[in-house]
Amino acid sequence: MLRAARELTRANRRYSPLSQTDWDNPIPPRRRLAGSGNNVPAMTPMQTEMAPPLLDAERLATAKAFVQQRFASLPRLAIILGSGLGSFADSMQDTEILPTAQIPEYPRSTVAGHAGCWIIGRVGGKRLLALQGRVHTYEGYPASVVGFPVHLMAELGVKRLIVTNAAGGLNPLFRPGDLMLIDDHINFMFTNPLRGQHRREWGERWPDMHAPYDPGLQGVALEAARQLGIPLRRGVLFASKGPSYETAAEVRMAQRLGADAATMSTVPEVLVAVARRLEVLGISCITNLCTGLTSQKLDHAEVTEVANRISTTFQKLLHAIIKQIG
Repeated sequence: MLRAARELTRANRRYSPLSQTDWDNPIPPRRRLAGSGNNVPAMTPMQTEMAPPLLDAERLATAKAFVQQRFASLPRLAIILGSGLGSFADSMQDTEILPTAQIPEYPRSTVAGHAGCWIIGRVGGKRLLALQGRVHTYEGYPASVVGFPVHLMAELGVKRLIVTNAAGGLNPLFRPGDLMLIDDHINFMFTNPLRGQHRREWGERWPDMHAPYDPGLQGVALEAARQLGIPLRRGVLFASKGPSYETAAEVRMAQRLGADAATMSTVPEVLVAVARRLEVLGISCITNLCTGLTSQKLDHAEVTEVANRISTTFQKLLHAIIKQIG
């Protein structure tokens, strides 16, 4: 009896509910990454997995000050380039490049095809910030860290954001090489980058999601595609954490939920952008058909290869869109 009582006491201590203080400060200061100065290296997946840092004003201010020292001014328009789509940055003129590994508190990109650079340049005479390489939850980063770059962009004055990705086709009418305008998304990541501490200047605590992808920007994209004669699909994006591709059963589930394409990115960034009141345009490059829709096994190298193959069409469309929205 005495032994059983001791075991119960230990179990209760181990799994006792968090106090209100614990909820408000879920990561004790001694477990946070040391320091926040310019000498602190960029966050790595291993560090954030061991002690996931929540977004806080100090980290954001440190990164913001560093970028402002590097660039005299930043554009109001930004684009995040997905897997295999980074070559768009090569078409920019008068570029200034900042490796994200140099930005204090900024998460490192560890995936092939994601260079990890901020590039400021011109497209058709319009200034643009291009993020060449994003970070993902499957690298070990919590969603709050995945959303960090968009928070930083908002702090630096970005007002419009184009998000792009390589996605698998769930819609049986889609084919590899198609481009899809994102109408809406399904967050199946079971996490949200807006969880944790919140400050009023970061936007709404409970942001409305009735139109996360701006209808006005969608109209610009559709007109640009029409003028260029580029077929532009429309659909709902299904987001999961990865890194494994979806099973055939999961594909059937996503189809029944109304999804047209599947990705392992983008949605955390869009959630932050909407909260920060940025206007968002989303375009997916359909690089493959999902499991069960083809007998071919999926491979990331092939995904990147398809994205590279249609990069010329993709770039033409983006150039036309950027010229119109400025």
